[in-house]
Amino acid sequence: MSLRDGWRLALGTLTRIPVRPPEVVDRSVAGVAMLAAPLTAVPVAVGVAVLVWWGREGHLPPLAVGLLAVALLAWASRMLHLDGLSDTVDGLTASTDRARSLEVMRSGTAGPSGVVALVVVLGLQVVALASLTAQEWGPLLAAAAVVASRSSLALACVRGVPAARPDGLGAAVAGAVHPVASGLAWLVTAGLVWAVALLPGFHLGGLLAPVLAALGVAVALRVAVRRLGGVTGDVLGACVELSLAILLLGLA
Repeated sequence: MSLRDGWRLALGTLTRIPVRPPEVVDRSVAGVAMLAAPLTAVPVAVGVAVLVWWGREGHLPPLAVGLLAVALLAWASRMLHLDGLSDTVDGLTASTDRARSLEVMRSGTAGPSGVVALVVVLGLQVVALASLTAQEWGPLLAAAAVVASRSSLALACVRGVPAARPDGLGAAVAGAVHPVASGLAWLVTAGLVWAVALLPGFHLGGLLAPVLAALGVAVALRVAVRRLGGVTGDVLGACVELSLAILLLGLA
């Protein structure tokens, strides 16, 4: 039951794929959903790989590939992660007061800090994806990065990381993933990146990318816990976008 409900929760929350709502949402179901996040990204990862392949074959300009791939990722996730990135940065820069920061994040409006964060992170993703069109295994590298970036949710929802609020998505999934399961989820997706990165030979950036992405998520979580008291749904989305940008830059 928890596997089926967890899969439904993951698909219904993280993608625009229509599914029946889970019958039960408890800690076990939430943990399964966060662990299943990389699998929900497989369809859109295939789409990104096709776009990069088109660019590699000369059918699309590299920058057009990057822009279209980022647009596809945003559409497939219903802008959820990008909204989280914008709200998180706005909240953290609006005030040093925890309550005020959370209030700003809940408002949902994009302030100047959030807009700048979106421009920078999306710009890095676009440029990195464009550069992958010049690599023989670029399509597979792009797909692996998309899938691996979703393992940041399992890292962010590991036991010991509290929720910043008593309600919302963050409260439902915070601390729901066992540390061993969280580490395995990251290791499996990191292994996928490493396997593809080593296809043409030694690739230092490809080897370091998953490690740097995990460190980036760890820093983001530390800031969230110190400034906000824990994670929210917005923080989780920010972790996904940050992780993807780091992975793509390392692979590019």
